Amino acid sequence: MADTLRRLAKTSSFSVLQDKLESWHEDYHVISCDQNLNRCCDLIELTAAIQGQLFSILNLTAAEGGHYAGVDTLKMRLLPWLGTCFSMARSSVTENTSLQLIQDSAEKDRRIRELSSSHDNEIQKIETQLCSTRLQLDSVRAELEDAQKELDETKSKSATTLLATEDEILELKSDLRSAHEQLEIYKRKLDALDDYERQVHLLRDEVSYLNTEKAMLQERLVRSRSPSPLPRLSRSTSPIRSESPTRAQLTSSSRHARLVSRFSDLYAVERLEAQSVLRRYIDDLEMVQKIIFIAVVESFKTAKLAYRQFKLRVRKTLSSSHFGPESLEDAAVDYIVRNLDLYDVQASVNDVINAMNVNPRISFPPEVDFALISALIRETCRMVFAMQTLDPPLDLAFASDGELYNDSKYRRSYDSEFTAPLVMYHVWPTLVEGHTILVKGEAVTRRGAPWSRRRSRSRSVSPVRARSLSPSRSLRFNSKRSLSPQRLTASRL
Repeated sequence: MADTLRRLAKTSSFSVLQDKLESWHEDYHVISCDQNLNRCCDLIELTAAIQGQLFSILNLTAAEGGHYAGVDTLKMRLLPWLGTCFSMARSSVTENTSLQLIQDSAEKDRRIRELSSSHDNEIQKIETQLCSTRLQLDSVRAELEDAQKELDETKSKSATTLLATEDEILELKSDLRSAHEQLEIYKRKLDALDDYERQVHLLRDEVSYLNTEKAMLQERLVRSRSPSPLPRLSRSTSPIRSESPTRAQLTSSSRHARLVSRFSDLYAVERLEAQSVLRRYIDDLEMVQKIIFIAVVESFKTAKLAYRQFKLRVRKTLSSSHFGPESLEDAAVDYIVRNLDLYDVQASVNDVINAMNVNPRISFPPEVDFALISALIRETCRMVFAMQTLDPPLDLAFASDGELYNDSKYRRSYDSEFTAPLVMYHVWPTLVEGHTILVKGEAVTRRGAPWSRRRSRSRSVSPVRARSLSPSRSLRFNSKRSLSPQRLTASRL
């Protein structure tokens, strides 16, 4: 017995039981129900093992005492304790209670089986729904793929249609452009037709005049053959045939109106185009307007001189073969009117540009040339050349900076001072016929000292004029702008 008790004390079973009990208490709310039951069973088994060892020690101790030793202790303590334990067990669990517990357990098992079957049914239903949903999803995916294919096809068709539409638009634009070109051609043809009609009308008038003259000449011829003294009287008078008008005289009024209108068009169209071209290189608007004004004035001078030289050549050519009632002067003018295209406009343009290159009143950037406004100069020279065939010819009114402003000759520009009495500079010249003003010019009036400005500018050397001329330009200037007496006389006109 002593050995058994010593082994029990050495194994420290109660301390192990206490440690397990404390660890279970700490992990009770963390571990699962099965784990709690397993730990409880472990404690019960350990307690039973300890109780078995204690009962074996109790048995050995009672055996060592003999038949009667320890009887009182067993009677007074062990037996009452065992009876109390069994009585408590009986009072807490009766037969009815155990039966009820069995029924409850069976009911719970039945409910668990029902719940399990219902759960299985629900799972099956959910799986069925999941399968149907997957099928629907597959069908939706297939529809989405079909829609994507249709969208791609539609995009490709739209792109093709757009390209075709762009091609059609380009074709329509080209057709419209060609239609505009044809319209312009038809307009030109219509204008030419109008000119032809006017010329036909003039020719008919001329034919009527010639028929009248022919009849008169025939009558004179008949009278000259008769013995009447009337022929001598008719010879002494001026011939009637000399009163017949030439082509230049017949078309003078229409050419006059057309040239005056052309002068106004130059101001409204070509002048603005030249001004926009010059403004790309010159920021000073005043200098740009002065350049255009001087270009027009020089074009008038050059074209008038070219007309006189051309007229002299025509008179020299016609003098050897001229005969008829009209004078040689009228025949030369009529020839020039019929052959205006023989005028060498480019030579006059070059003369104007050379004259502007040596003009001290204007400046120009050295990297460009006055040839930028050659279109304006060319059209002005053609117009002026045609103006010289009129009787009387059209010309420009005299203009100078600092002159007294004349409301009948000019109109003020938009940036003028309307109370200033003097002209600062001119924008456009005035067209006159003799002493009659046909088209007003344009001038800028400002308060200041234009005479002092002119004097200072004439004394100072322009930076553009100071640049060295190229060899070609200097040779052209020396050859074409030599100061001959004829040139000086023409410059004053």
